[in-house]
Amino acid sequence: MAKELNEDTGFQVSIKTLVGIGAAMATIISMWFILQADIAEAKELPVAPAPDVTRMEFDMKDQMIRQTIMTTQEDVSEIKKSIEKIEDKLYNR
Repeated sequence: MAKELNEDTGFQVSIKTLVGIGAAMATIISMWFILQADIAEAKELPVAPAPDVTRMEFDMKDQMIRQTIMTTQEDVSEIKKSIEKIEDKLYNR
């Protein structure tokens, strides 16, 4: 048999639970208003211009990349020579 809910029906909730529910609601509501304020502030901020790369900066980066490539190429040549020496010793060439 199912119990009927009416105005005489009661249930027990501790004060601790009510305080917890109230704190959770207050937290969620305050987060909502803070988020809305942050959105409104972000809408009013000026849009930052796209950063321009100066010619000098481009040249410096290009030079650095080219130097890195050359250094890597030299390292690969040295590694090839080392491998050839190891193979010579290994296979008694």
